[in-house]
Amino acid sequence: MTYHLPVLLVVVPLVAAPIAALLNRPRLSWAVAVAATLWALYAALELLSQTMAAGAIHYELGGWAAPYGIEYVVDPVNAWVVVIVALIGALVAPYARVSVEREITEDRIPLFYAAFILCLTGLLGIAVTGDVFNVFVFLEISSLSAYALIALGSDRRALTASFQYLIMGSVGATFIVIGIGLMYVMTGTLNMADLADRLPEVSGTRTIPVAFTFLTVGITLKLALFPLHLWLPNAYTYAPSAVTAFIASTATKVGVYLLLRFFFTIFGVTFSFDVMQLDRILMPLALIAIVTMSLVAIYQENVKRLLAYSSVAQIGYMVLGISFASVLGLTAGILHLFNHALMKGALFMSMGCVMYRVGSVRLERMHGLGRAMPWTMAAFVVGGLSLIGVPFTVGFISKWYLVQAALEQGMWPVAGVVLLGSLLALMYVWKVVEVAYFREADPELGISEAPLSLLAPTWVLVLGNLYFGINASDSVGIATRAAEVLLGALS
Repeated sequence: MTYHLPVLLVVVPLVAAPIAALLNRPRLSWAVAVAATLWALYAALELLSQTMAAGAIHYELGGWAAPYGIEYVVDPVNAWVVVIVALIGALVAPYARVSVEREITEDRIPLFYAAFILCLTGLLGIAVTGDVFNVFVFLEISSLSAYALIALGSDRRALTASFQYLIMGSVGATFIVIGIGLMYVMTGTLNMADLADRLPEVSGTRTIPVAFTFLTVGITLKLALFPLHLWLPNAYTYAPSAVTAFIASTATKVGVYLLLRFFFTIFGVTFSFDVMQLDRILMPLALIAIVTMSLVAIYQENVKRLLAYSSVAQIGYMVLGISFASVLGLTAGILHLFNHALMKGALFMSMGCVMYRVGSVRLERMHGLGRAMPWTMAAFVVGGLSLIGVPFTVGFISKWYLVQAALEQGMWPVAGVVLLGSLLALMYVWKVVEVAYFREADPELGISEAPLSLLAPTWVLVLGNLYFGINASDSVGIATRAAEVLLGALS
């Protein structure tokens, strides 16, 4: 079975999704979702272990050898992404049982779990496939299920947010498929490794730069890089709490992975950064995102919206690391994929706990929650400290490597922007802390702590923020190995 893990990673959740829908019993559908996510986590960890020990894994579907058949390839880069997606899925699934029962009508809950598993399947498939058209197929699976999940929000504005995401997501997918089509026309192949071999022969034509441009726009829209982030704030704000926690921690990370895979592995570093000068596009946009989106976050009164704008800023950190096109820079960017998933997962889950007890995540409804919900708000504080980049949290590790990467290339102003981003993060995190701990609550409300089924998954991520902030050797080692693979130093 170990040999078939790359395909079973995707197939098992894919089969589980219709089962969850057909069972039509909320608790049974939830059990299927938990089982599927736990399987995905086991498979992901096993694949990561194998790739770190023995290098890339190649799996040919149906016994058809690449490039004629579809190939799944697992290397340290996508194995890391798969672990992130599966880990968050395995924590959100048990979290969702109580959260979803409060926020979604009972008749829709089985459909929720079916869409949730499908979204997980799509994200895992994007990561492991070695075929660029399959990337588009899995991208659509994850996107369509995400639109449905967001639309299930209890607020009527969730429908508008979902529709906005649908429109912008469709535009992004169209750009991606056009780029893929142009590459196919010029090379006659859809296999990633084969494309990487053939593209240099035709890179002097006009078609390949056009394909590169289409893919750049499409992928940056999917990962919500400023200024193509407009779909994200509403989607995160009005989606059910469990959905926000899952999508915020996974979907944009897979988008960043696509950026890495296409521009480092397929097009190659020389073409992407020397010929097309991708760094001159990504670096300014990343720096603007860090500053402007953090400033916008400061003025938000809805904490989920505040965290949504913060996510756009954090995507800026990831893209900034990529724009350096160095081992240190890529290490920082890839490391932040994992670290941001931990901190944002914890933050959005803690807000889900607040939503469960209070019915709102607006600041005026959170007075005194530090005393009424001590464990929930403590989780938010730790996640907030990580977001700021305080030492002994994962956020500090990411920013430390980013600053090092900037100084390595003599970019002192860039290092300054990274530090400025931390200062701005302190301001909007403090807004929530001040309301929760330094304002008096209405004693008549009788708010109590969130149930253990919500707190336990939240605190797993909180402890992850602390553990990988204190002992970062494993996460840094994997990120460094992935960076070296992308830059061609390792296989």
